Amino acid sequence: MKIIILDEVNSTHSYLRDLIKTEGYSYPICICTSLQTDGIGSRGNSWQGIRGNLFFSFVFKIKDLPEDLELQSASIYFSYILKNVLSLEGSKIWLKWPNDFYIENKKIGGTITTVTKNLVYCGIGLNLIDVNKNFGKLDIEIDSKSILEKYFKTLKKEISWKQIFSEFKIEFQRSRNFKATLDNKKVSLQKAILNDDGSIEIDNKKVFSLR
Repeated sequence: MKIIILDEVNSTHSYLRDLIKTEGYSYPICICTSLQTDGIGSRGNSWQGIRGNLFFSFVFKIKDLPEDLELQSASIYFSYILKNVLSLEGSKIWLKWPNDFYIENKKIGGTITTVTKNLVYCGIGLNLIDVNKNFGKLDIEIDSKSILEKYFKTLKKEISWKQIFSEFKIEFQRSRNFKATLDNKKVSLQKAILNDDGSIEIDNKKVFSLR
């Protein structure tokens, strides 16, 4: 994984997609910054940050992902592996379905995953410093470059979806105390059924995490 660190960028996700569109894909690339001015969040929302946080986006060929991974649940897969890497560093971070990072009951970041032809793009943002009272921050100090290197080293192992899901389904119980946005409405996850492919069923409707 080639890691390109930028001082500032409008959006790591947009920058990466434009780079691949212009130069083509030859190998996995990650764009990282401590400040993005027009980030892309879930459901088309903007995701702006302040300097000192961690924003990064990376791209893989779909064929380089585990064979048993449903692309619709790639956000869970990428997010949970990062959660595990940070946990090994001493953090109490956890993952709320489908793609939100939490410390206790406050969101500290999130993931967005998109698929274009034979490529999958993933963008992740984490608050390393205080943003405002509505959001939390990571509970440990990290060196961003070092964490990214450990993260991509772990991804390179191509851990199976089955293994990641076996851990996530236990942690999913914490999500039941929260809500998720489905069809632009906040819906309780209390009675949600988590399927083996990472989707959930609420009111007989199946919803995947890809966004």
